[in-house]
Amino acid sequence: MSTTFVTPQARTVLIRACQGFEELDACVQVQVDVWGYSDGDVIPRRVFTVTQKIGGQVLAAFDVSDGTDDTSENLVGFAMALPAVRPQSGPGATPEPYLHSHMLAVRPEFRNAGIGRRLKLAQREDALAKGFQLMEWTFDPLEIKNSFLNIHRLGAIVRRYTSNFYGVSSSRLQGGLPTDRLHAEWWMQSERVEAILSDAPTVKPNTEQANQIVTIQETITVPHEIGKWKSSVENQDRALAVQSENRQRFEKAFARGLAVIDFRTDAEGNGIFGLGHWQEPVFSIPRD
Repeated sequence: MSTTFVTPQARTVLIRACQGFEELDACVQVQVDVWGYSDGDVIPRRVFTVTQKIGGQVLAAFDVSDGTDDTSENLVGFAMALPAVRPQSGPGATPEPYLHSHMLAVRPEFRNAGIGRRLKLAQREDALAKGFQLMEWTFDPLEIKNSFLNIHRLGAIVRRYTSNFYGVSSSRLQGGLPTDRLHAEWWMQSERVEAILSDAPTVKPNTEQANQIVTIQETITVPHEIGKWKSSVENQDRALAVQSENRQRFEKAFARGLAVIDFRTDAEGNGIFGLGHWQEPVFSIPRD
C-alpha cells in the first residue's frame, strides 16, 4: 500500500510502510526534532520493529519532490499504531480488537500541508484491510489544530479523559503541564466518518435522519493564546488554570453520557469543543 499526493506548497509526498532499520531510525529522530524528547521519552527503534512484526503499523511520509528517492534522508513524518484489545463487560463477552495509534509526527517545516491527515487516512486504509473497525489514540485537549484534525476533519469522537496520562514529559510542547489526554475513538466505517471523509452533508435532507440531528448540548473553549501561555514561564499558570477548568468540565460531561462530536474555531481562533449524545446513524451537527 502506498499513496502519492502534492501538497498546497507544491511538494510531492509519498506515504508507505517503513522498510528497514534506517527508516525506523529516521522515525526515532523525528520524535526528537518535533517534541524535543529526552532519551527516556523517545520510542526506540526496536519498539518500531516489534510493532511491525505483531500486526501494527509504522507508516512514513517521504518528500519525493523533483524525483527525489523515498529514502530515510527524506522521511518527513510517520504514524505508528499497535494492535490492542478493548475489554468487554458481562459473562461470555469477547474482547474487541482495535488499533491504538500511539504516535503521529510531521517535521516542522512540512506542517500545514495536509500530511498528518494523509497519514491518518493511510492508517485507516491499512487497518480496514486487516479487519479492524476501530482505531483509538490520545491527544492533548489544549492543542487546537490537532483537535480540529481529529474531530472535524477525521470524524473521531471522544468519551474519555485521562489526567496526566504519561506523567511528567520532556516534550517542550507540553510546557511543563500535566499530560492530560482525550481518547479519540475513530469508528472507521461509521456513517459519520464516511460522510466527513467524503465531504458529504452530515444529514441528508428529507430523511428520517433529518429529524434526529444531534444537538450540541455543551461547549468547552480553548483560548487561542494557549500555545503562547504554555511556552512562557510567566504565563504557565494561566495555561494550567484553563487545563484544570476544562478537565473538570470534560469529566462531568462524559459522566453524563455526552461525547465530543464537533470542533470548531471562532473568528478569534479560539477552539470550541461541541458535546452531545452520539449514536449512529446520526453523524453530527450540520457541517459548514
